[in-house]
Amino acid sequence: MTEDFSITIVGLGLIGGSIAKAIRENLKVKNLWAVDINKEALEEAKDSGIIDGFFQDDSIPLKGSDIVILCTYPNAALEFMRRNMEHFRKNAIITDTSGIKGKIVEEARKILRHDLEFIGGHPMSGKESTGYRISDGTIFRGSNYIITPHESNSKETVLLLKNMMLKIGFRKVIELEPKTHDRIIAYTSQLPHILACTVMNSESFHAGRDCIGGSFKDMTRVADINGELWSELLIENKENILAELSSVMSDLEDIYHMIEREDADSLKSAFRKSGNLRKEMKYEKS
Repeated sequence: MTEDFSITIVGLGLIGGSIAKAIRENLKVKNLWAVDINKEALEEAKDSGIIDGFFQDDSIPLKGSDIVILCTYPNAALEFMRRNMEHFRKNAIITDTSGIKGKIVEEARKILRHDLEFIGGHPMSGKESTGYRISDGTIFRGSNYIITPHESNSKETVLLLKNMMLKIGFRKVIELEPKTHDRIIAYTSQLPHILACTVMNSESFHAGRDCIGGSFKDMTRVADINGELWSELLIENKENILAELSSVMSDLEDIYHMIEREDADSLKSAFRKSGNLRKEMKYEKS
C-alpha cells in the first residue's frame, strides 16, 4: 500500500513521534522524513532509525512527499500550509492530527491548491505531558481514529488513509463531519480535561493531598496538560465547550440540591444510572 510512498511528519512531539514510530514498526515506506524546529528530537529519531532523514527547511521534503502528516497545534498547521502551499508535491495527501476540525478543514480548503487532497484527522489517544522523548508507537493500539473527509476527497484517498491508520494500530477509523466532530469532542475530550484541571486547582487540594486515593488519581490524570495547546483548542471550539460547561454546571447544581434536601432516592437513582452506563462501555476489556 505505502511501499512506494514517501511520508513527511511535521512536528515530532508526542503525537508526531508516536506516529513515526508506529509507521516504522508496522509499515513499509519508501522514505519517512520529519520536520521540526527541535533539532535534538530530529537527531534522536534519526539516530535510532525511526526516520530516514530530517529537515528544518520545510520545503525540501515536501517536494518529494506523497503524504504529509501535520502533528502541530491547529493554527500552526494552517500557517504551515499557507507558507508551503507551493512546495507540496502534486497530488500529495495532507492530513493533520489536531483536536479541532471545523476551522482546520474549512481553512485548508481555502489555502491549498486544487491538486492537493486534505483530510482532517484526530487520534483518540495520547499521554500526559509532551515531547518526542515520551512518544510511543504502541499508544494507538485499541484506540479510535477520527477522520473528517470532504465530498471532494476521492474514495481511494480516504480508503488509503483509513487502511494506514488501521495498520499502525488503531482499532477503528470513524468518519465524521467536521462540525459534528467538534461538538462531540467538546464533551468526550475537552470537558474531562477542564474538570480534571478544576479539581486540581481547588484550594481543597492542599489540605487533602495526603488523603488522596485511586478515584482522585483517576479523575485528575489528564490535568497534566499542555496549557498552550489546550488553551488554543478550547478557544477555537468555544461555542461547543461553553454549551457543555453550561450543561454540566446545571447537572452539578441538581446534585447539589439533592444533597441539600437529603434526597437519598434521587441520588441513588442518579448513581444507578451513571453506574449502569459506565458498565455498558466495557472499554477496559476491549
